[in-house]
Amino acid sequence: MTRAIMFRRLLVPLVAALVLAAPSEITEARSAPGRSAPRPAGTWTGTWEAAASGTVPALPGASIRNVVHTSVGGRAARVRISNRLGMRALQLGSVTLALQRPGEPMSPGAVEGSVRAVTFAGAGSVTVPAGRDVFSDPVALPVPADANLLVSVHTPADSGPATYHRSALQANFIAPRGDRTAEESGAAYTTTVASWYYVTGVDVLGPFAAGSVVALGDSITDGSGSSAGANHRWPDRLADRLRVLPAYRRPGVLNAGIAGNRVLLADRGPSALTRLDTDVFSRAGVRTMIVLEGINDIKGTPEQKDPRVLENAYRLVVSRAHARGIRVIGATITPYGGHAAYTPAREAVRQAVNAAIRTHRIFDEVADFDATVRDPARPSRILPAYDPGDHLHFNDAGMRALAGAIDLRSLVPTPYGRRPRPAEARTRVPVRPLSPRSPRPAKRP
Repeated sequence: MTRAIMFRRLLVPLVAALVLAAPSEITEARSAPGRSAPRPAGTWTGTWEAAASGTVPALPGASIRNVVHTSVGGRAARVRISNRLGMRALQLGSVTLALQRPGEPMSPGAVEGSVRAVTFAGAGSVTVPAGRDVFSDPVALPVPADANLLVSVHTPADSGPATYHRSALQANFIAPRGDRTAEESGAAYTTTVASWYYVTGVDVLGPFAAGSVVALGDSITDGSGSSAGANHRWPDRLADRLRVLPAYRRPGVLNAGIAGNRVLLADRGPSALTRLDTDVFSRAGVRTMIVLEGINDIKGTPEQKDPRVLENAYRLVVSRAHARGIRVIGATITPYGGHAAYTPAREAVRQAVNAAIRTHRIFDEVADFDATVRDPARPSRILPAYDPGDHLHFNDAGMRALAGAIDLRSLVPTPYGRRPRPAEARTRVPVRPLSPRSPRPAKRP
């Protein structure tokens, strides 16, 4: 077989996957016909993300209070609601945004006076078609960096399977009955869940244009092995490192990790190839993407035995990102010796893929995660100090080490450089008055 024929046979399935899996549509809240409103000055930047990973049964009649952690701050915010994986139109009776009480990471209570009604084209309720996401209007709430927000949604009826992010590593709260979204105390939120429901993004509005960084990955990026409720995933640790920079140079950090995710095939959530549009390219202000995926393709069922297939997939990811002015950092695949799925044959594939990442000029930059966390005495294994016990994921120290392996200069290459951004990030959305559902007059930022 000639090399040309072999390359075509490897490339065709990847291209077909991209063509057949059309990206979900994203809808922005828009003004009513004939209405004009002042446009906010500034730039939208992504501060938090959770990629849609699957569905669970809906919670009709309940209110769900999602706790999300910001990477950068701004003087206003907007919320992204997803029905991307739903089968029917999603009806939300009300949505609110608030600051979580400081010093109480397990509390559903809001800071006094911080609850704001979230509107969509001026309305306090919203219907999201199946397969789509929707952005809210700007919310007049100053949002600090490194803070917890409460995004509360009320589902008055059964809208079918709920789009969610399964592994939040964060306590979220449910009030089983009634619209409790505007309540500050949180006393009605008597049940905790470990997943985020419907909410897949928060953007902030600010005067600077440092942009955002998206970490595309699997369970390691999703934070498996790190402490729950502590925001110690490696993208969180990266955001901590970036706080040494002045605000005008500090990008937001978005976590698009899904536990169990694969590059080539849908398993836990859509494959990396088919979720680029929704989880990376449509996010606000994206300038850099960090890719850490491939171990589940190597050790999963069916397993990928040819490293060239993964290499070609990475090249497609980079090509699509470059078409949007986004730089791509490729991370080497970390060790998993001692894990139940480990075999010498699979280890050979991992080593071959890592060699390609390091030497084949696939990515703009390389973050050598493998070299950072492997045990020098047993390179197929993670250093014991970083291993939570399953020989695959990372504890808090390991997550810190992964974040430390990224050269900050590769994320913020020049003090004043401006790179092309997705069209969505350049869109200005009219500010809407807060809904009358708000429990008190809105405070100006």
